[in-house]
Amino acid sequence: MKPARLKEGDTIAIVSPASAIAAYVPRRLQRGIETLERMGFQVLVMPNATAVHSHTAGTIGERVQDLHMAFRDPEVKAIIATIGGFNSHQLLDELDYDLIRDNPKILLGYSDITALHAAIYAKTGLTTFLGPAILPQFGLLDGLDDYTEQSFKRTLMQTEPIGKIVASFEWTDEVLRWDVHDDRPKKRQPNAGMLIGRTGEGTGPILAGNCGTLLLLAGTSYMPSFEDVVLMLEDDGSETPETIDRYFTQLRHLGVYDEISALVIGRFESQVDFDPDFTLKDIILRATRGYDFPIVLDADFGHTDPVLTLPLGVTASVRVGDEIEIEIVDSAVN
Repeated sequence: MKPARLKEGDTIAIVSPASAIAAYVPRRLQRGIETLERMGFQVLVMPNATAVHSHTAGTIGERVQDLHMAFRDPEVKAIIATIGGFNSHQLLDELDYDLIRDNPKILLGYSDITALHAAIYAKTGLTTFLGPAILPQFGLLDGLDDYTEQSFKRTLMQTEPIGKIVASFEWTDEVLRWDVHDDRPKKRQPNAGMLIGRTGEGTGPILAGNCGTLLLLAGTSYMPSFEDVVLMLEDDGSETPETIDRYFTQLRHLGVYDEISALVIGRFESQVDFDPDFTLKDIILRATRGYDFPIVLDADFGHTDPVLTLPLGVTASVRVGDEIEIEIVDSAVN
């Protein structure tokens, strides 16, 4: 089930399903709002988007209320998270999945927002979108990176097949403290492009998300099917090679590798500090030993910039030989 495409003049609702950071960085939040307005959208900041309840943006009830109000409002055509965090999965037992199914619209965010993407997709079949969030991307000094904006528009604002994914020319993982040091552009470096992990071919619906968050849903009804999917995973700089190794081993034990058609990994931040003698590729090849699906690393999504907008449930093909070819072969919106 695909949502309607986004058009200039449409209203976008801003929500905070997890972290309360938006309450503490008003300048950064305002930048994100202004970026959307420059792109031609109306912006509706939901009542609890800047709420604070301990380490979350409001109580469970307040965060659920904002999501329900946004899905119910006929003027709202898309919902974008301010940021991720740790606790979006607290909302899953309280969400009205019938309401969401009856009012399909774009839901965009990444990292911890994966819990919402996965559960909504599993419960309703609605295509949701792993992609830029208000504070980290829309709130950049000059707004969205060109690459990020082009992917956003190609995925959410047109009904033709999305087409081939091409690597960005530059990327950055520089951290500038929001509302303190973020008054200059980030330093960028050339992008060497996506890396071959293992050759092969695979086609199937995209299942994209944050690896650690997705694994929180193991054994629950909120975990989507992995059958024939192109699994696209990212994670953040707080992880270590050891924890990442653990995650990919858990995926093996869950039988995920028996089902997927391809594996694509988003670029990690430099601070994860993989051992040059035992790289991320080595970790993943060890975890997936005995399987032959294609593997791609360092794709443009995750906790570095720029980022792709990736639609859950939309068919993609991955072909890895001497070169890497990833293509999203259908449209993501109606």
